[in-house]
Amino acid sequence: MKIRAAVLHEMGAPAPYATSKPLKIETLDLDPPGEGEVLVQIKAAGLCHSDLSVIEGARPRPMPMAIGHEAAGIVKEIGSGVHSLAVGDHVVLVFVPSCGHCIPCAEGRPALCEPGAVANGSGTLLSGKRRLHEGKTDVNHHLGVSAFADHAVVAANSCVKVDKTLSFEEAALFGCAVITGVGAVFNTAKVKAGARVAVIGLGGVGLNSLLAAVAAGARQVIAVDVRDDKLALAKQLGATHTVNATAPDAAEQIKAITSGGVDYAFEMAGSIPALELAWKITRRGGETVTAGLPHPQKTMSFAPVQLVGEERTLKGSYLGSCVPLRDIPIYIDLYRAGKLPVDRLMSDKVKLDDINEAFDRLASGATVRQVIVF
Repeated sequence: MKIRAAVLHEMGAPAPYATSKPLKIETLDLDPPGEGEVLVQIKAAGLCHSDLSVIEGARPRPMPMAIGHEAAGIVKEIGSGVHSLAVGDHVVLVFVPSCGHCIPCAEGRPALCEPGAVANGSGTLLSGKRRLHEGKTDVNHHLGVSAFADHAVVAANSCVKVDKTLSFEEAALFGCAVITGVGAVFNTAKVKAGARVAVIGLGGVGLNSLLAAVAAGARQVIAVDVRDDKLALAKQLGATHTVNATAPDAAEQIKAITSGGVDYAFEMAGSIPALELAWKITRRGGETVTAGLPHPQKTMSFAPVQLVGEERTLKGSYLGSCVPLRDIPIYIDLYRAGKLPVDRLMSDKVKLDDINEAFDRLASGATVRQVIVF
């Protein structure tokens, strides 16, 4: 079938993207779903900083690529061997397809699926196939989803069935922003009631971490960002304190607020200075958790003696350490109970044809979560 999709042919285009237009809206050929795959009509797709990182070249991927990885839609066709889904089901798409058989999957850690990681890095589906083509040229899949398109063929294991009464715009957020941000708090760190928490970087993922810290019963939730408007929003969402990261004494401010440092510091900005700040403000015996994805050539230095002498933990969180089939329905229930008001993070609804301008807004930090509505 013919579909319209946003295709990236070359990384590293200069901003503003409204002028350089790195994403081209093109007509592609989409193969029908193969074994273990489904065809999904995309109804809503969120713009995430991980997408921007591919455009910038900070997350190298094979080109050309139809990008986008946070989405929700309707199952339109079922490939052979798929028994968990039916035509007409509403689904949230997950950007790590899990095989269910490798060691991480067997250990209950599908976010670390080894075949899924290989497929995502290669630009294929979990099957190793590419279902997108432009003439005789294969087009790579972005994280097994390629959501900035009106239709996508994905592995059935990339889908989580959700209640049809949930709007697609809301459902899309649960595919990345919610599970990454909330999962980092609930699963990776397992934040305890009464803890002191700081969240550095108040994009869609960071603000979801803030919501989760509030829901977990943290006694202090310190929001840290370079933009005062985002700090104001964080305060409305339950932050007990805010600190502008550009202040020369930001670390000292946070230590003063917490009488020495936080129990859990979450770095969600994807920058080394943000991670260094998170490390500085973590108290003795505390945890520094990062879900940011800086350029792979960027490095950070610290004194390893602190890990032992202060029993510190520096920990990564990918996909919020989630089991999507288990966690997405739980997080949706918490949202509907008013405990995770993720709908307040939606900034704008945009059209596919305006996607380059939308990425300019994302790059400037002037927005939280924009959603393309089909």
